Order: sequence, then C-alpha cells, then structure tokens
Amino acid sequence: MEFITNIPWWGWVGITLVIIAIRDIFFNKKHIITHNFPIVGHLRYMLESIGPELRQYIVANNREELPFNRIERGWVYASAKNENNYEGFGTDRDIYQPQYIFINNAMIPFKPKPDHIHHSDPYFLPCAKVIGLPHNRKKPFRPASVINVSAMSFGSLSAKAIESLNKGCMKAYAYHNTGEGGLSPYHSKGADVIFQIGTAYFGIRDDHGNFSLEKLKKLVEAHPQIKALEIKLSQGAKPGKGGVLPAAKITREIAAIRHVGMGKDVISPPYHSAFGSIEEMIDFIELLAEETGLPVGIKAAIGKLDQWKTLAKLMKETGKGPDFITIDGGEGGTGAAPPSFADHVSLPWVYGFSDVYKIFKYAGLNERIAFIASGKLGFPAKGAMAFAMGADCINVAREAMLSIGCIQAKSCHTNTCPTGIATQNKWLQNGIDIDDKAIRLQFYFKNFRKELLQITHACGYEHPCQLTMDDVDINLGDKSLTKTLADTYEYNKSEVAFNGINSILDCPYLGGNYVQPDALRENIKTKIRY
Repeated sequence: MEFITNIPWWGWVGITLVIIAIRDIFFNKKHIITHNFPIVGHLRYMLESIGPELRQYIVANNREELPFNRIERGWVYASAKNENNYEGFGTDRDIYQPQYIFINNAMIPFKPKPDHIHHSDPYFLPCAKVIGLPHNRKKPFRPASVINVSAMSFGSLSAKAIESLNKGCMKAYAYHNTGEGGLSPYHSKGADVIFQIGTAYFGIRDDHGNFSLEKLKKLVEAHPQIKALEIKLSQGAKPGKGGVLPAAKITREIAAIRHVGMGKDVISPPYHSAFGSIEEMIDFIELLAEETGLPVGIKAAIGKLDQWKTLAKLMKETGKGPDFITIDGGEGGTGAAPPSFADHVSLPWVYGFSDVYKIFKYAGLNERIAFIASGKLGFPAKGAMAFAMGADCINVAREAMLSIGCIQAKSCHTNTCPTGIATQNKWLQNGIDIDDKAIRLQFYFKNFRKELLQITHACGYEHPCQLTMDDVDINLGDKSLTKTLADTYEYNKSEVAFNGINSILDCPYLGGNYVQPDALRENIKTKIRY
C-alpha cells in the first residue's frame, strides 16, 4: 500500500498509458488505427470529432462554410443584437461568380411622404395580399409581417426555443408556423399561428393515427391565434421520405401533445392517409376551410411538375383549392435527412419556385393564391429577389434559430445541441433566456425589414410586392454574362394590387395584433436604430 501511495502523478499517467496501449493492441477489434498506433491513434479520432468546430472558427474563410457562412451568420447575430451589421472597405464576395444577383436601383429612389411612415414603426411591412379572401373563407388573414417563422416543431426544438420564437414573433407582428408536431403551450404566447398538418396528424389524430376533424375543430375553437392551416406535403430536407423524431427526444409532454407513445421513435409517413389524389386533396382542403373557416394552404418541395399542372387545371375548373402555397427549397432545413435526400432530392428554391409560379400564372390563378417562399431567404437581398419572382411572404427557419443563439453545430438530430435550441436536454436548455432571445428575434426581423425596405426604396417602390423580374439581374457565367430574372426564368410575375402601406392599417383581416395600443407602446419602447 505504501508503494502505491508513493507513486508520483507522472507515474500514474505512465501506468494509464500502458493499460490503454495493452487494450488497444490485444483487445481492440474495431479500430485499425488505434490497434496499429496505440495511444497516438486516439488523437486522430479526437481531432476528427472536433473537426467541424476547428473548420468553423479557425480554418474556413469568411465565405466558405455551408449552409451559412461566417459573414451570413455574423449579419444575423449583429442584427439580432441590434448592433452594427454593416461591413467596410467594400464587398469580399466574388461578384462575377455564376448565380450572383444584382439589384437594379432606380436613378431616383422612392421618397416616402410623412404619412407613408406609420408613427410607431417605420419598418412596418405587412403582406400585400389577404390570404383566403378570394376564396371567400370565413376568416381571411393578412400577415402583418412579410417575414415570419417557418415550420419547426416542439420536439425538434426545445420548449424554451419555441417560446422564444413565439414571443419574438408577437413583438415583431409575425406569424409562427407550428411545424407538424402539434400546437404546444409554447406556441401560445401571443403570436399569430399557422397550424401545420403533417402526414402523422400530430395533435389532431385519433388512437390509430388517423386524422380527426373533430379534434382539429376543437383546437381551432380553443385557440383563436390560429389564423390558417397548412397541409405539409413534403419539406426541403427530405421530400417523399417522411420524418423521424428519435425516442431520446420524446418527453411525456411531447407524447401528450402529439398523442403518441413513449420509448420508441415516432415516424411521420411520406404520404397522407386522409387523401390519395389531387382531387381528394382539394376536397380535403375545402372540408377544412368549411369546417374551421380558416384559409388552408399546402407546403411542398418541388420536383416533378405534372401533378402541379393537374392541381392548377382543377382549381381553374372548380374555383376550389389552396389559399396559399408554400414553396420549400431543396437546400434542406432544420429536419435531419440522409445525405442522398438532402443533397439531391427536390429542386433548390429558385428553380422550384419559378417552375410552380409559372404554372399558376399561365392558368390565371395567381391573384387567388398567396405564395410563401422558404429556403435560405432570410437575408434582405435574397428576400428582394424572392419578392421580384412572385413571393408574397418569406418564412425563415435556420436564420430564426441563429437569431436566438444557434451556432450551426449541426447536431439537431442528436439531442446534444450545445445551445439548448434543438434538444430536449433540460440542462442544455437552461442557458436560454426566453425574454432576451425573444427580443433578439424581434430585432432580427425588424432589421431584415429595414434593409428590405431600403432596397425596395432604392428601386423606386414603396413595398417589395412591387418589385419585378426586371429589377434583379443574375450572373449566368461564361458568355451569357448577366440577364434579368425575367429573361432567365422566362416569365414576368403577376402584378399585385397595392394601395400603400398605410391603407393596410384599416384592413379588418390584419393579423399580428398590430393596431392594439398596448402593442404599439411596446413597439415604441423597443424601436430599433436607423
């Protein structure tokens, strides 16, 4: 015993290394590197495990990372903190690269008159369209913000993250899409809500997992903040595959909200059981709209176009169909997916949107439909491009996560998110200050709208809905040089009726609680810097 107590610390280190070496050489059957290079081989696996962090903060340059590079993340972080988000000494982008966009400013920009700016919020920017009004829905809805939070479920994200997003949306007059995981208490903190209906019908399913109309009607009646319903056909990360919520992320609370069991992975099938054809989908949409009074839309990532043409044809013939269409980009999103799907299945947003928009334009349906764009569009210049192509609203997911503290650790699917945003681990969630993060989302949205408005004014317009395909050029590379979006994608967007932003304040369908005095006073308190 005295011999053991007299061994110095470096002796214990040596003994430990010898034991590790013996284990690596004689008992390791799984890893060749550590067998052939005992002890030292472990350094290789350690460096590999922290490789993404090393590249993110040390190795990669400012414009090199994906899906969001350091400059993009920095702009979101600075905007969310209401700090200086400018850059000096000119752009460091390669402006001659293919797909680079140039916004064509006017010789004389738009000059707002004093009555063009609402006294409480100079960056008030509502949607130019009223969703559901052309189809005579009982409860039409005009989003009070053109930028909103995309579908992210409670379960995929933590309770504190969802609550932060919802409170931030309330402050920014934006809507909050629930994602397919059902309506949680954390989605009910004051913001307008779009309730997403996924293939598993979470929160509105019977004991066998089938859609329950009665449960949906009770949910809508009990929660007047639900302003619209969105039927998810597919999503950008994995269209046609469905989804999985790992058992490790399922708590009793999540199980109760989704009406699922504990202890096993929860599967969202790739298809809906409530309908199986375009005709049946239209009937389902009309049933939901009639029974709830709410506008009903669809969300999809885009691949084949035949069924979209069939949908447009039937809508033209019957006068029925979705009130809005959310086009999701194949760039992927917060949902985890196999690389084969994330990398190759479905079109990027710009291609998918242009293809679908043209179908409905040529069918003469665009005035009846609001188009919502989703796919890495949470930056003002990209937002301007989306509006020029025909988008009426923009949904952001990962950019919203960045604004409340996400560091792009890419561990959303492991339940080990270090920021507590995409995990159900209570310890990791403890670092989220909900009130602080809500204000950060508010500032991100307001700074986004501020710069989007400034770009719009530079082009000579009051509202981004007035941007046209000729207001944006795109670099095609080689000898094609640059062409306008109209020449590149071979269409011009349909004109959107717009009579000035202030006229929208009198709209009875305006969401966001915008005109409530308490909300206006709160907005004045947190007005962002010019």
